[in-house]
Amino acid sequence: MEHRLSKRVQGKLGLLVYKRGMPVATGQIRDASKRGLFIATDYTDVQLNQTLELEFRFPEKKEKQFRRLKAHVVRKSDKGIGVDFEGVENDGFTVSSLIHWLKKHYLATNYFPVRRQAY
Repeated sequence: MEHRLSKRVQGKLGLLVYKRGMPVATGQIRDASKRGLFIATDYTDVQLNQTLELEFRFPEKKEKQFRRLKAHVVRKSDKGIGVDFEGVENDGFTVSSLIHWLKKHYLATNYFPVRRQAY
């Protein structure tokens, strides 16, 4: 049985993954909590504990502003990566807004489609 410190919210929202300030992958948030996210992606060039930046926007908002969060990788699988917000500085309002948006738009479309890596 899993023991989580905060409740997970399922949802779908496309995002871009940045590593060292450069965009390196697309992905889709599949679930989120106040502590972290699971991102569905085929991007595998990450290490555990590595810090990434995640950029997204709420599609129907008029300002069209992109938002960024920092997180570090805590899990890797063939389906994606799990990231945690613990130990990195983020705007709490952005995290709360993301959770709230996911709750309201569980069937949202993918605005940054997951692309396969070229080998």
